[in-house]
Amino acid sequence: MKNAVVLVSGGMDSAVVIAIAREQGFAVHALSVRYGQRHTSELDAADCVSKSLGAVAHKTVNVDLRSIGGSALTDETISVPTDDDGHAIGQAAAKDAIPVTYVPARNTIMLSVALGWAEVLGAADIFCGVNAVDYSGYPDCRPEFIAAFQNLANLATKAGVEGAGLRVHAPLQFMSKADIVREGLRLGVDFAETVSCYKADDQGRACGHCDACRLRAEGFIAAGVADPTRYV
Repeated sequence: MKNAVVLVSGGMDSAVVIAIAREQGFAVHALSVRYGQRHTSELDAADCVSKSLGAVAHKTVNVDLRSIGGSALTDETISVPTDDDGHAIGQAAAKDAIPVTYVPARNTIMLSVALGWAEVLGAADIFCGVNAVDYSGYPDCRPEFIAAFQNLANLATKAGVEGAGLRVHAPLQFMSKADIVREGLRLGVDFAETVSCYKADDQGRACGHCDACRLRAEGFIAAGVADPTRYV
């Protein structure tokens, strides 16, 4: 089996990506990043889904993005928008603005760490769960970003320069949340093990009101599947 590094947040999307990589015949090396996010229950979920979906290894790397702040997910002085305060899902994206839940450079940093581990493993493939359909307007979820990072990876690494042909896979990029739910069920993903909420508590229970919660809930509804999410 060929090695692949799969970025795993603990949410539903990255869990499905693990299952996709496994189906494609890769030995999955799951990578999570403790970047100073509001809660760490998603990291517990990442460890759980990595094991249950057959990853050969899972590691968590520490990167302190809380020290620079700039996001509702890393700065306690910035509130996470919810429908309780009149926020509408996709509102920021509709206004062509970047929402406060965007974490500056997060995906660039995570993919860079994944790229480093891939080189150590001799892996030519990196998987991530970014999505350009049901998302909140993050610039680092766009197809152009993934293509640019893959180009960078092949220019800036020993493996790339020597012709290994590093590839960045984003298999969910053009799928709706409902499509992701269906694909996960086909592949045997237990969504009850995942945590997507921006404000999840220590037990991994979701708030039910942030963008991540509402998009997730709407995905299960559209797929005609019972929502297994544990709510506060």
